[in-house]
Amino acid sequence: MGCSNCGTATGGKPNGCKSNGGCSTGGCNRMNTYDWLRNLPMANTEDQCNVVEISFSKGTRKDFYRNTTLQLFEKGDLVTVEGVSGFDVGEVSLTGEIVRLQMKKYGVKEENPEMKKVLRTATDRDLDQRRINKDREPEAVIRSRAIAKQLNLNMKISQVEMQADGRKATFFYIADGRVDFRELIKVYAQEFKVKVEMRQIGARQEAGKVGGIGSCGRELCCSTWLTDFKSVNTTVARYQNLSINQTKLSGQCGRLKCCLNYELDTYLDALQGFPNDCDQIQVAKGNAYLIKKDIFKNLMWYALPDSNKQYPLTIERVRKIKSLNRQNVIPEELEPVEVTSSKPVEVEPEFVDVVGQISLRSLERADKKKRQQKKNQQQQQRSQATGQKQAQAPRQQPAKQPSSQPQQKKAEGGRPQQSRHKPNRHKQPEGKKQGKTDA
Repeated sequence: MGCSNCGTATGGKPNGCKSNGGCSTGGCNRMNTYDWLRNLPMANTEDQCNVVEISFSKGTRKDFYRNTTLQLFEKGDLVTVEGVSGFDVGEVSLTGEIVRLQMKKYGVKEENPEMKKVLRTATDRDLDQRRINKDREPEAVIRSRAIAKQLNLNMKISQVEMQADGRKATFFYIADGRVDFRELIKVYAQEFKVKVEMRQIGARQEAGKVGGIGSCGRELCCSTWLTDFKSVNTTVARYQNLSINQTKLSGQCGRLKCCLNYELDTYLDALQGFPNDCDQIQVAKGNAYLIKKDIFKNLMWYALPDSNKQYPLTIERVRKIKSLNRQNVIPEELEPVEVTSSKPVEVEPEFVDVVGQISLRSLERADKKKRQQKKNQQQQQRSQATGQKQAQAPRQQPAKQPSSQPQQKKAEGGRPQQSRHKPNRHKQPEGKKQGKTDA
């Protein structure tokens, strides 16, 4: 029964907190109570309290039972107790003298003859039967809601709790007003074959049974330790200078958060030092209206009608202006004080800058290196291309020589070589040429 922080020994008892069966940190069960009287020595064992507190359904419901057996139970033990026409199985949540204080808190008398008894330590058969009946609860919730809708009843079935032996079922419901469920009980008894008990709860109790995480990041107070629910209204938020926003002020249950009452007494004590009749003061610029009261700095914030700016004034200055107004004297200025924040100014680190002005030298170096490598590769390719051209040029000359040798052989064979020059078409005959020479 120990939590993960404690660890569990071979005997089934936690090692860390030494609570011998239950976790004293409150992490194992809902509504866990710390037994601060556990190590208190007893002078007379006959005066020892024989009543134990038993929790059901993971701590959502608790009741007191008389221990008539000769066995001493410890916190965290599973026991079988008297139920309605049968038995039920629960877990021991408190033992010893702390139980008397709890009984006094809830108005339960130790000598009450109608108090039910603890029968025995829970056996394996009892635990198996409880597990079987607990598995019926989710299906019973769905079916019971459908039946209530068919009968046109303005109610919501929140949870169904089965007794360990399966002879009784408690139906927890939410309703705005009174509901006539006489016919509903008959249908439930015929449908589920159990003895039916109807119990009305509020929205806050439903949230405590369902559980969840609040806006503060912790488990809901109603499901961990809060048992008595006080009324919460919007006046509580006004005393604490909170904006009346239902979305932010409402909890999981849809009602105003219970934690609004936690600091209310502190605010009421602090507001006693502020004047009550200073909601409006008059100066030369007009009437200044009170906006809020700061109990931490003892300042009162006012706003003038011609501007949206708020002016912080000390309590002494407000009382002085109010006394002057009673004497029909109108001061010239409000004389606000300068509010200096004690919070150190955060210096922006160097890497937080406007986009485009960030100098990433590592990326620039890598880009420059890539461009240089690409340029070197292009130069190598060009040098290789020029080397290949120079190597191919001398090889082409000896290839032309074999073609000129056959022409020389033909010329040596007696065949006249053809002149490449074109013949002169205007060449004169030889006779005429000779005649001219003779003459």
